[in-house]
Amino acid sequence: MTSRASAPATRPAPPRFIAVEGPIGAGKTTLACRLAATFGHETMLELAEANPFLDGFYRERARNALATQLHFLIQRARQLDAIRQSDLFQNSRVSDFLIEKDRLFARVNLDANEYALYETVFERLVPSTPRPDLVIYLQAPVDVLVERIQRRGIAAEQLIERRYLEQLNEAYSQFFHYYDEAPLLIVNAAAIDFANDENHYTELVDYLLNVRAGRQYFNPTFF
Repeated sequence: MTSRASAPATRPAPPRFIAVEGPIGAGKTTLACRLAATFGHETMLELAEANPFLDGFYRERARNALATQLHFLIQRARQLDAIRQSDLFQNSRVSDFLIEKDRLFARVNLDANEYALYETVFERLVPSTPRPDLVIYLQAPVDVLVERIQRRGIAAEQLIERRYLEQLNEAYSQFFHYYDEAPLLIVNAAAIDFANDENHYTELVDYLLNVRAGRQYFNPTFF
């Protein structure tokens, strides 16, 4: 009697809206673009180069923080509003930002009066936003962030102070410690090279396709 080969397991469908987050240098844009290409999704990316205040912010943070923050807030709100008006996710997307984290940067960068103004604008611009089907948080120690920022060689970013990265890393940790608005995958981005190592990337994709609820961790040991 001839045995039949078993049919290959069906791969789970990818989430329709994935948001990739993490501090500067964690690799969120790289991963977002790779996931979009893998799944056939559109990308929705932060347009840092379109913010005319950003270079000044890196040079004189206190002086340029409010203008930089409000520009990013307005930009992100417009991007999400376009989604809200496009037949409720007719197209699947991967973004490299989560708009709720905008407040995280505001708390780090603004003084009390500036933050009060920012909050007024935030509440008017962001009354309700589409929620991701999966949030991926890329975690990495400051030493790794510094090395990656130096390696990619963007001139303005070379002015970023280590202390600022430490503040951001702590703020991200606090934010995602309490985050429960969507399924969350926390990735040890220091342990994997999803930009250049195909095995690392494939394992991450296989893992995230099975995250449907709660909080999960991806911290593999590669041999």
